[in-house]
Amino acid sequence: MPDITKTATAPAEETATAVAAAAPQKAEKARSLWGDAWADLRRNPYFLVSSVLIFFLLLIAVFPSLFTSASPTRGDLVKHFLTKPELGSIGSPEWFGYDGQGRSVYARLIYGTRASITVGIAVTAIVTVVGGIMGMIAGYFGGIVDAVLSRITDIFFGIPFLLGAMVVLQAFTDRTVWVVVGALAFLGWTQITRVMRGAVITVKQADYVHAAQALGASTVRILFRHILPNALAPVIVVATIALGGYISAEATLSYLGLGLASPTVSWGVDISAAAAQIRVAPHILLWPSIMLSITVLAFIMLGEAVRNALDPKMR
Repeated sequence: MPDITKTATAPAEETATAVAAAAPQKAEKARSLWGDAWADLRRNPYFLVSSVLIFFLLLIAVFPSLFTSASPTRGDLVKHFLTKPELGSIGSPEWFGYDGQGRSVYARLIYGTRASITVGIAVTAIVTVVGGIMGMIAGYFGGIVDAVLSRITDIFFGIPFLLGAMVVLQAFTDRTVWVVVGALAFLGWTQITRVMRGAVITVKQADYVHAAQALGASTVRILFRHILPNALAPVIVVATIALGGYISAEATLSYLGLGLASPTVSWGVDISAAAAQIRVAPHILLWPSIMLSITVLAFIMLGEAVRNALDPKMR
């Protein structure tokens, strides 16, 4: 005798299976530009290497005492005048030798990281905010506002960056870190302004911007809620690459005697002091130069990786 319960259940199970199979599969959530860029960055070896280097540099800048207990300003001319490096003693004050004032080159490298990183990050933050706001205003409003701001930008853009910074710094007798930051930021905002202006001109033609305007959204809301997030990608790329350039500019000005000066501990100051003793003690020039090159290279690599991730045409 056939099993009536089993016979009645089978068609119901087959129907449920057929309905489940026919039901549309849930579509995978589309990733945004930033999500897609982050997924690409995580697979980019240049981004990974540069991020590790930059994290290590930031750690040194914030907590230099974790890496050395020696003083970067205290020297002993009797014991340590131009002493050669002892590369076997890793992490000790004599690891990279001593300079002409009997000071530990390794300790000065560690403490000099703070000044260089501070200048780079501070200048980049200031020029990004100032240049971004000016570029947004010029690109969004257009007309006479765009014409005036563009001409002001052209005037500053025509001033040679290093030459202009030298002229500005020449007016100060006490050139601290923040004086150098102000001089570099005073002349460095023009590129960000041009990039932001072009991005805003492109974005403001989008349908969602016109819809927000039709719904009566305020200008501030349109700029910061709809335009800025979609025009920020090229600005981030330019700012990241420029950060390494600002660190290099600070070292150049310090080398020329127009940037940071002793007793401030900086790689540029050390390179300037070592230039006169390069034949008898090349190590005091070699190590800060290597540290400076690695830092600039790390930020340039990061900027290139971000550019490739945010610009699909670069892939």
